[in-house]
Amino acid sequence: MDSANNQKILGYFIEEAREHLETLAQGLMDLPKVIGDPEEINELFRAAHSVKGGSAMLGYNSIQRTAHRLEDCFKLLKEHDIAADTRLESLFLKGYDTLHTLIDRLEGPFGLQDEEANQITSAAEPDFAELENYLHHLIDGDSSETATLVQAPAPRFAPPTAKTEAAPSPTPAAAPVHSLTPQQTELSRQCQTLLKEMLALFQQTANGKSRKELQRRCVRLAKLAPQVKPWQRLTKACHQAVGNPKFAYKTLAPVVIQDLKQGSDRLVLDQTQDITPSDGLKKLAQAKTAQVLIPVDPKAAAKALRQVFDKQQLSQLAKLLAKA
Repeated sequence: MDSANNQKILGYFIEEAREHLETLAQGLMDLPKVIGDPEEINELFRAAHSVKGGSAMLGYNSIQRTAHRLEDCFKLLKEHDIAADTRLESLFLKGYDTLHTLIDRLEGPFGLQDEEANQITSAAEPDFAELENYLHHLIDGDSSETATLVQAPAPRFAPPTAKTEAAPSPTPAAAPVHSLTPQQTELSRQCQTLLKEMLALFQQTANGKSRKELQRRCVRLAKLAPQVKPWQRLTKACHQAVGNPKFAYKTLAPVVIQDLKQGSDRLVLDQTQDITPSDGLKKLAQAKTAQVLIPVDPKAAAKALRQVFDKQQLSQLAKLLAKA
């Protein structure tokens, strides 16, 4: 098969994978509700299964393994009556973030390199191990169902620097689980509601109106804890990032949502000293020159460029490409 056909097939896979990622994101952001609906859980299972199958056919083993682990976890939700708590939701979102990151890299200008893929999956191994252990913990009926639970957010894992795939980390001990006060429960509910609204906005067409709505949600999140300076810095960074009209939503969404989710978990647990913007968010908030993720498929690349460039910019770009 020639290179052009390979690029076309890859473009189809990425487009389909993006749709499955949207399905996963919508379900996981509302997991306590979704988990009681067998059809909703089946949709999450099928989304992970489809990404697994497509990546296996194309030989992207890191994406296949990551999707497979999510699929296995969704299978446990299908087969057992499990009550979702904040800890389970957070762990599933970490797995989703790993899959999202791998597909982002695949769509980038240099594709998904083996070394980078190994680093990403190795860094995520402790999170997947904890997710699987916690699911079995819930299945065994050891957790209390009478209290609202939340897990202390885990620190961000730095990717290994070795050129070969790092060995899986030992299974971590279960993170402490905290009972929430009524005030903390209400704060958690308000944060989750605003994050779900932002996720829905990110799935709309990028325009001035939707960006203003995203910024309004950032302001409302900031007002939930006006005296907490680390939280104010985080929400301000998100406000600046989403307001840049040159950033595509597919670039903004995974970074902004993940930072706000981790930050809100720490806010709820009064671990405000640990609230800090990620390096990715800092770059988005401070960048003077916007960055755009360009798919490797020519037609998809053209579509992405039309979404962020005006006619004059496209004309200039065409002239520059003709001279290259």
